[in-house]
Amino acid sequence: MDTDKLSDILKGNDVVVSAYNPGWTNPNIYNEFLKGSQSIQDAIKKSGVKRYIVIGGAGSLFVAPNVQLIDTPQFPAEWKPGALAARDYLNILKMENELDWTYLSPAIEMNPGTKHERRGTYRTGLENPVFDANNKSITSVEDLAVAIVDEVENPKHIRARFTVGY
Repeated sequence: MDTDKLSDILKGNDVVVSAYNPGWTNPNIYNEFLKGSQSIQDAIKKSGVKRYIVIGGAGSLFVAPNVQLIDTPQFPAEWKPGALAARDYLNILKMENELDWTYLSPAIEMNPGTKHERRGTYRTGLENPVFDANNKSITSVEDLAVAIVDEVENPKHIRARFTVGY
């Protein structure tokens, strides 16, 4: 939350990748997520870095016309405050004109390789989840990391959101 200190730390970097989350069990996750995310965004601008990648959530992906995953009855209640904050921050970020930002929504299901093996490949989408042949939106943490690095090295989603899945 120390915007000035963070700005000093970030100076001279080419890109900032933020996976900020104040903790899923934090009773004030909604407010702290928005405050912390805004602090990071402001620090990046002050630092002179232009490229900003935010790892957001899948809750804001559209699963039907005008229906986001977070608004479905199946969405877990314990994740809702954090997912609402991530959705609201995406809307804030969409108004950002100074930074070359990207918002990456992971697949709906994402686990370390023990449950979802790293495949070394993924498909991308924009506003809707990427589903496999079994109608599952899945990726491994490892393949999400590859997608992040790919976007850092070869930007394709400037001032846009995208998602990945198998």
